[in-house]
Amino acid sequence: MSLDGKVALVTGGAQGIGRAVVKLLLESSAKVAVVDLNEAGGEECKVQLDAEFGEGRCAFIQCDVSNGDALRETFQRTVDQFGRLDIVINNAGINNEKDWEKTIQVNLVRRHNNDLLLCKKKERKCFKIRNIHVITNTVWSSDGVSGGPLRGGVFLFFLY
Repeated sequence: MSLDGKVALVTGGAQGIGRAVVKLLLESSAKVAVVDLNEAGGEECKVQLDAEFGEGRCAFIQCDVSNGDALRETFQRTVDQFGRLDIVINNAGINNEKDWEKTIQVNLVRRHNNDLLLCKKKERKCFKIRNIHVITNTVWSSDGVSGGPLRGGVFLFFLY
């Protein structure tokens, strides 16, 4: 499937699943904003992607997705750089049982707020297409239990 002319934003895009998704989007001719908290990893990722896919196809934006103002700025920077935003992939996630409040903020609250932000942007004609694709990255733990409430919360937000 060609995504020529489309622009995507991938949170948690500098490594792991997010980076694999970024590469697939670039291989499909999309332009991509790689969003990640890890600045060094993000800059290294951008250098490697530029070498593989050519400069100007992707941008790295350092962002803590649990910070609503920083996330809004990230969306705007993407639109400013590429002229549009068609696809958003909420991939950022953490599993920190010692700081469970931060885990809930990143994996549940911020994900829901991302979706609300997308709806508001869509109403303001920021998006050039009507379909917004969201992938939720499920966070597992060694005990197999602690991710359950987060998964349930994420899916409940999609139902209502």
